[in-house]
Amino acid sequence: MEKLIYIDGNSLTLEQVWEVACNKAKVKLTDEAMDKVNNCRAYVDRVINEGRIVYGLTTGFGKFSTISIAKEDIEELQTNLILSHATGVGNYLSIEETRAIHLLRANVLAKGNSGIRLSTLQTLIDMLNAEIHPCIPEKGSVGASGDLAPLSHLALVLLGHGKAEYKGEIIDGGLAMQKAGLTPVKLAAKEGLALNNGTQVMTGIMAINIKKAEDLAQSADVIAALTVDALTGTPAAYDELVHKVRPHNGQICSAYNLNELLKNSPLRQSHINCKNVQDAYSLRCTPQVNGAVRDAIAFVRQTLEVEINSATDNPLIFPDDDKVLSGGNFHGEPVAFAADILGFTVSELGNISERRQEQMFNPELNRGLNAFLAPRPGIDSGFMIAQLTSASLISENKVLAHPASVDSIPTSANQEDHVSMGTIGAVKARTIINNTTYVLAIELMAACQALESRSYQTSEALQDVKDSFRKIVKVIEKDRIIYPDIENSKTFVESGKAIDIVNQYMILK
Repeated sequence: MEKLIYIDGNSLTLEQVWEVACNKAKVKLTDEAMDKVNNCRAYVDRVINEGRIVYGLTTGFGKFSTISIAKEDIEELQTNLILSHATGVGNYLSIEETRAIHLLRANVLAKGNSGIRLSTLQTLIDMLNAEIHPCIPEKGSVGASGDLAPLSHLALVLLGHGKAEYKGEIIDGGLAMQKAGLTPVKLAAKEGLALNNGTQVMTGIMAINIKKAEDLAQSADVIAALTVDALTGTPAAYDELVHKVRPHNGQICSAYNLNELLKNSPLRQSHINCKNVQDAYSLRCTPQVNGAVRDAIAFVRQTLEVEINSATDNPLIFPDDDKVLSGGNFHGEPVAFAADILGFTVSELGNISERRQEQMFNPELNRGLNAFLAPRPGIDSGFMIAQLTSASLISENKVLAHPASVDSIPTSANQEDHVSMGTIGAVKARTIINNTTYVLAIELMAACQALESRSYQTSEALQDVKDSFRKIVKVIEKDRIIYPDIENSKTFVESGKAIDIVNQYMILK
């Protein structure tokens, strides 16, 4: 049965965003939202008919806000706003990101503070439901006044211009609308500004990022547990007594996961009385590092949960209070901070993963395993250069982890004299998450390879993960081309298969 998501501007969840973005659930306005939109539009029409001077309704934009616009020119003003502001460059955002952005823009308009006509908003929703995906370049936004350039590319297709992906092809926006049986919109007063002023691009990208980051944090615990057992490490450091006296929630959850995954391992039991009493930090401190990442991710989620239901355009219209107010809700600083935090914290999942790889590859550290896990050391190189790939990726992450939000370049003749760079941060965070997924995928390959050399199996849950992994990545019995294995391992991690398997034995926190 087709899933239907109702939007009203106030109650959208991240899980619903993912349903629309990733699973193409349909969207519908609530009756209450339609009433609010109509009420706000009626107020806008009254303001215009009364001849009031109101920014964005009867004036120009930005530095041109002091220029009054004649009533007969208002519609042209709104169309020109979209045409002139569609200046994005670079690669197009993914379909999932585009759908998230599209939904978030519709949701903010449904709050009834933007002054858009119900018919215009409904056409925007019809586009989403018809799977018309405007081509939105990822570069060109400074994050205030919101995401003007990329949101203008979204609005272009609504007007019958621009480019769109439709049924697997990139075609002219007007043709996509025609093929879907939709009529392009002719904008009325305030509607151009209602469509392109806000934080929905950075927030939409971050809505996809946060899902990937949450899943990756759980996968990182599973992969780390495989490595710990492969290295005959001790789980003593994961005892709940250790973590109760430093009760950060993420740390407690990560330690619980590692402890539960390892406690019934025959491999662990086989060396229970060994002389090793503590491991290197990259093993012993995994809960402290992964847990801190988890807590940062939780903060980012909290920020996004507020932002996806926030009115972020300008001016904002409050019909019941008879006010049209110019404010600064379009400024992306909250999301910009969240994007930077997500980026530099997720990078730490990769940093500590690469150090665990060193523990497996270095014959001085790996407790009896072959150097670089090479099947025939000297003839075979094993994982020698795979580790270099990890090192390359985490080095790139360290560069990308520099916060975008601390930069600002004044624009619009110094009218917009402090900007957030939040969309840059969101795109950087996406790259960091992708890089880190590769690093963890290489660790997963290595841990499973190392386990093949041990005389005992790991725990039942972890053994099941390894057996499932072996269906797509075979044991390395001699040197072979392994870049396809790295890609397949990444796909395995991204699929959440390891999480699903483990959850059959215990519920990961």
